[in-house]
Amino acid sequence: MGMSKEKAWNYALGIIKVDGLEPSPEFLELVEKEKRGEITTADIVKTLNEKYRTKVKGNGDNA
Repeated sequence: MGMSKEKAWNYALGIIKVDGLEPSPEFLELVEKEKRGEITTADIVKTLNEKYRTKVKGNGDNA
């Protein structure tokens, strides 16, 4: 049996913080929704891809 969603997310967020990074409130809310089963991990990836793809395009970059 694998780790629970909550334990897996707590582990992942702990690793991020060890690196001196702080997840955004928006990301943390997505994580909480995924833990509650309201969205999937794929939904998180889609949301973040859309957000950051828009930011890159909006900056005039050709990425």
